[in-house]
Parts: sequence; C-alpha cells; structure tokens
Amino acid sequence: MNEFLNQVYFNNSVRAYIAVGTTILVVVLFKKYIAHYLALAIFKLLKIRWKNIDFPTFRSLATKPLGLFFAVLITVTALDKLHLPSELEFSLYKITLRELLRMTGTFLIIFTFFQFIIKMIDFVMLMVQGTYLKPTNGTGSHQLIFFFKDLIKVLIGLIGLLFILKYTFNYDIKGLLTGLSIVGAAVALALKESLENLIASFIIFFDKPFATGDAVKLNSVSGVVEKIGLRSTRIRSDDKSYITVPNKQMVDSILDNQSSRVQRRAVLKLEVSSSTSAGAIEKLLSGIREILNGEGTFASSAFVTGITANAILINCEYFTGANAREYSIIRERNTLKVLSLMEQLNIATAQSVSDIKIVRDDDAPETQKH
Repeated sequence: MNEFLNQVYFNNSVRAYIAVGTTILVVVLFKKYIAHYLALAIFKLLKIRWKNIDFPTFRSLATKPLGLFFAVLITVTALDKLHLPSELEFSLYKITLRELLRMTGTFLIIFTFFQFIIKMIDFVMLMVQGTYLKPTNGTGSHQLIFFFKDLIKVLIGLIGLLFILKYTFNYDIKGLLTGLSIVGAAVALALKESLENLIASFIIFFDKPFATGDAVKLNSVSGVVEKIGLRSTRIRSDDKSYITVPNKQMVDSILDNQSSRVQRRAVLKLEVSSSTSAGAIEKLLSGIREILNGEGTFASSAFVTGITANAILINCEYFTGANAREYSIIRERNTLKVLSLMEQLNIATAQSVSDIKIVRDDDAPETQKH
C-alpha cells in the first residue's frame, strides 16, 4: 500500500494527490456547515461589543461569501502543495503557467475576501439603520444612509482593486496612489462647497438636530422641513414658499427646532393707571394668578415690576403645552379673562397723557410782576 502511495506521477506522489483531493472534497461538501460555524464564531465576537445585532440577518448575509472565501483559500493552499509537472512548464504571452496559476489563485483569494467585506458593510448599515433611524424620520435619512453605504462600498472596491494590482500583477502602486492623491486634491478644491454640504449632511444624519416634518427656525427662515438631501435641505416656509438651504448653513447656524419644544411661553404685560389704589392692584394680581393657574397652564407668575409717572407695570408669565393651536386658544382665553377682571374692578389701563400748564401774567405773584 505504501509503495502505491509513494508512486510519483507528474512530479507528485499518489499520497499528495489523495491528500489534496480529499481536502478539497471535504471543503466543497461541508462548505455550508463550515461557513455556518465560522459565522457563528464571528457573531459571538461581535456580540461582545454590540448587544443588539441579529444572528439570522448576519448569517443570511455572511454565510455564503464567507463559505466561498474559505473554500477558495483552502483550495488554493492545498493546490500549492503540489508540484507543477515539468510537462506543463511553458509560457503564454511571456507569462509562465506557474505564474499564471499563482496570479489566478491570488486574485480569487483577494476577490472573495473583499466580497465578504462588502457583505459585512451591508450588515453594518442595517444595524445603523435600525439603531439611528426611526420610521418618523421620513425617507431623507434612508436615502442618506443608502448613499453612505454605496460610498463605502466603492471605497472598499477601490482598495480591493489596489490589492489585486499589487499582489496579483506585482504592480507598483506607489505612483498610482500619488497620482490619485493629486487628482483627489484637485477635485476636492474644485468641489469644496459641495463636499462641505455633503459632510454636513452626514452630520445632520448622525447628530439629528432636526428631521423631516419638524418645524424649524433658521435666521430669518421658518417653516417645516420637507426633505433632507445630500447637498441641501428643503423647507416649506410659513408663507408656503419652497426654500432651499445648503446643509452647511443648517449645521453652522443657530437652529431652533420648534417641534422639539415641550412647552410654549406666553407673556402678558399690563400698564395700569397710576391712580389705581394698592388694594385694587392686590385684587387684580390675586385674580390674574387664579386665572393663570387654570387648565392647560404651567408655572405661572404675576408681579408688579415697576411704577412710572403714568403707569403701574404688571408682568404676567405662564407656560402651555407645545401644540400651537392649544397655545393660541389658552392665550386668548386668559387675555379675555384678565380684561374682564379689570372691568369688574374698574381698573383702567394707563394713558399716554401730556399735561400742559399755562401761567398768565395776571396770575403771577406780585413779586414776579415787578
């Protein structure tokens, strides 16, 4: 038996052929199961860092490319143990068959590995989408994450291409990288504003200062966000016009997200006639405080803040719910009740009066006449 296994055909023993063939056959037959357990091992390592990842989704994306990469890696490694027969030592277009086989094996390993990496990018983006995106955010954020995913895939593909050029064709990629960096710098300078807006769109996505459907106020612009794009944000203004604001300005400027407010503040300032008695003022303040403590108001206050020559100043402040319609109704109700209370107490508002006193010579003192 040993004599048969040690027999040499085409520069390789029968034992070597059997070992290589058995290895490749086992990998091909059990590729699916091997890939499943490899995916499970990788999943357990990822589970230590990220608790919310889903194994069925990870398995559906990772098992097939991982199994293909593992099968190619083992097959190429096993075939490398065999010696190329001398009968096959020939050149094809100045490339020997040995070099051609090496290039093919290296290409397959790199290609299947980066195919697995790209599938992992799909899984990571699904995790990000489930963690950072809510159904109420609209389609703008989904479009952004799809673009971000495709951009990362393109970058991974370019890196894979550089690996293939370097390790498959032995191409010196230093000059290529230098040329790409110069071209990239020129393109970045030409598209400076567009790149700034693109980066700002990523900041909007991750930081979430606002979302589609939010009422916002930015400088002199106020309205509802209808779309968040890669370059700009579209706002339906209060005048119902369609305003386009660059994303960089949305990030750099002070933005008031009115949809995120929890309460609305209402202020009522009264200028009561200075001839009003202190007792009437106390009754007025007591009545105003009772009115402001009514249904739908929170943390109310009413105080005398000052006295002028013509008026007694009273400042009233209270908070209502965030709903704009509810705010308007409560503010109108409280204002009318305060006016009614002032009528009941016969308290008048201060008037802007200018007193002019005319002194005649006949009325002047005797000392002034002389």
